[in-house]
Amino acid sequence: MSSTDVLLQPVQAFLGCVTPAQWLHAASQPCNIPLIIQDHANCEKKAASTAINLMFRYGFYTDLQVKLSQLVREEMLHYEQVLDIMQKRGQAWQAIPAGRYAGRLRKEIKTYEPQALVDVLIVGAFVEARSCERFAALAPYMDDELAKFYKYLLKSESRHFEDYLTLAQSMSKEDISARVETFRQLEAELISMPDTELRFHSGIPA
Repeated sequence: MSSTDVLLQPVQAFLGCVTPAQWLHAASQPCNIPLIIQDHANCEKKAASTAINLMFRYGFYTDLQVKLSQLVREEMLHYEQVLDIMQKRGQAWQAIPAGRYAGRLRKEIKTYEPQALVDVLIVGAFVEARSCERFAALAPYMDDELAKFYKYLLKSESRHFEDYLTLAQSMSKEDISARVETFRQLEAELISMPDTELRFHSGIPA
């Protein structure tokens, strides 16, 4: 078993489905790779922004502050690395609208505390896990530079979803398994259903 397989085992066990072949085929087309790179940059920046917002909103949780500050530093480093790849390729920054994925997951978040925080952290776990799964899925179809980068990110970020899950459980007095399952089913539906836009976390291209 390869080191990639070892890293992927807990990620795939956590997710409700694997990336459909139709998405992988579309995302790996040369004409679509710049779009995937651009959306990846957006995702890294958004991940850092979300963690920073949580730090300000929930400043009274010390353990949360420490873990989120670590995540912010790592996500911003990855954002800079994606920007560097874009620059080397002569790829100009483009403003593209976000896909449906994260917004639809957020709609399921409860509006009362502490469940709102717990749900936000669970959503973070699924976003991170799906990112890792897609890095691994895309790597064999990418050029050497991107393949190496995605394998590096897989190794670096494979623990993030577990960090979010641990934080979510620590914020709840009750077992979070039922909420995790709710989001698992929703996330799998978003990945498996037709999607009008191709994005890093989108569903099957319509």
